[in-house]
Amino acid sequence: MGGMTSTPDDAAGAPATAAVADALDRLHARLRSLVLPLDVPEVDAARRDRRAALDQVDDYLLPRLRSAGAPLLVVVGGSTGAGKSTLVNSLLGARVTEPGVLRPTTRAPVLVHHPLDVRWFATDRVLPALARVTGPADATATGLRLVASDALPRGLALLDAPDVDSVETANRTLAAQLLAAADLWLFVTTAARYADAVPWDLLHDAARRSAQVALVVDRVDPGSDAVVADLRRMVDAADLADAPLFAVPEGLDPDGLLPERAVGEIAAWLSALGDPGARDLVARRTRDGAVTDLGRRALRLATAADAQVTAEARLRDAVASAYAGALDQVRTATSDGAMLRGEVLARWQELVGTGELLRSVEQRVGRARDRVVAFVRGRPAPTPPVEQAIAHGLAAVVLDAADAAAGRTHAAWRGDAAGAGLLPGLDLSRASADLRAHVEQQVRHWQSDVLDLVRDQGAQRRGTARALSFGVNALGVALMVLAFASTGGLTGVEVGIAGGTAVVAQKLLEAVFGDDAVRRLTATARDRLDVRVRDVLDAEAARYTDQLDALGVTDGTALRAAALALADAATAERAARDAARPLDPASPTGTP
Repeated sequence: MGGMTSTPDDAAGAPATAAVADALDRLHARLRSLVLPLDVPEVDAARRDRRAALDQVDDYLLPRLRSAGAPLLVVVGGSTGAGKSTLVNSLLGARVTEPGVLRPTTRAPVLVHHPLDVRWFATDRVLPALARVTGPADATATGLRLVASDALPRGLALLDAPDVDSVETANRTLAAQLLAAADLWLFVTTAARYADAVPWDLLHDAARRSAQVALVVDRVDPGSDAVVADLRRMVDAADLADAPLFAVPEGLDPDGLLPERAVGEIAAWLSALGDPGARDLVARRTRDGAVTDLGRRALRLATAADAQVTAEARLRDAVASAYAGALDQVRTATSDGAMLRGEVLARWQELVGTGELLRSVEQRVGRARDRVVAFVRGRPAPTPPVEQAIAHGLAAVVLDAADAAAGRTHAAWRGDAAGAGLLPGLDLSRASADLRAHVEQQVRHWQSDVLDLVRDQGAQRRGTARALSFGVNALGVALMVLAFASTGGLTGVEVGIAGGTAVVAQKLLEAVFGDDAVRRLTATARDRLDVRVRDVLDAEAARYTDQLDALGVTDGTALRAAALALADAATAERAARDAARPLDPASPTGTP
């Protein structure tokens, strides 16, 4: 390909270029921190977009911006059996990469460089994820195989990539990654397969991001001008009108190489790209296009990040709605008199006596009060059975509400693709296994709260110290009963709902503490019950919200700002470049 030499330009970039590099670093950090864990529409494409964007920044943009004088990397890519390796060998006049009959042939990509350019490729400056391999070809080797060749001019490197349509997914992925890292893509096809869909998808992508491309149609028989003309038409229609197109005739020499006359035009064109000016122009055009494309991709990813936040909020709302409903369910069940039935009623009647409950309300209240007061002055009232009945009934109410909330939340998540993807392996369709213990603990704490309220109120009232010293439990139970009947004292309508059970409790408490104090005590008891129930339900809801917290999703605001900052820096750089050099030399990638 000629022995032309040139000295790589290691000069530091202009301030405008440094600003682009800084903006790119910031965008790179945002892309790395971006997570897309929820299965929302188009998320698979967004995840691929993010991976491709990171690869392009790591493999191409940052290396090119930080090392503007690095050799031009020409990636030779194309379909299976197109003759990529044969073309590379023929251009170099030696077998440095192994073509073969078995497909896929190129597993470990081969990068050929001038011996004096080794420093540019021996480190992880470019394609950092690929380990470097040197020495003789090894079919089992993986990574990037480096081969030095004097046949290449300084400032130019050829990379023989795997097939873009390989039967192996890993090879196809690697081929796409390598093409995205190229300053120039030398696309190789054949007269029989030039219209294949897969390579054209990549060519359309190259056109979209203004990547520099040249095409080689291999194995052209005499009289196949129509094939070349049709390919030229397709290339022009794909917005690649500036891409050179080379036709290589069928036939190999005894060494399995293409004759020099068949590849001479391509070799001369590539040698010209080793010139610093030509190299800089090609690299700059590809880099500019890649920066623009990255900005567009980042804006799409910012929208994808917003969709993640929207989905997460929707899942959180489902949790909040279900457990708010559970809290309302408990509030209703503990304020409408429903708790004052069954076991609680029976135990309360044991405490105040059933005979009085058969008489008029006023008579019943007076006699029940006298009975309890007289009883507690003698010895402590045997209230534990009543407290136990209240505890059992209250726990049952909370357990039922929490279990129903778990079922509603699970159903809502299961019906949402974003939530359904989080459920496998998690037992969230029912309340937690330790819920009963937690509920019983909080009920006990609430009952202690109520007794403390009675005790504190009694300490403030003269003349009741002796009665309270013996009757805190009895008065506490009365306050619990009253709390289950209303939010602050019974009205005439509530008397009919709650029955004489709560009336007795209210009159007894009023006789000891007074009307205003009883209203305050009842409201405070209900508030503290609300706090205890919230504690239980919040812990149950956290089984769901913890899953969301662990995702770490954030909206696209910061990513969007970073993308726009990169676009602004790139625009400023182009303006500075145009001002310094208003006229570019003729494109070395023009059609020959």
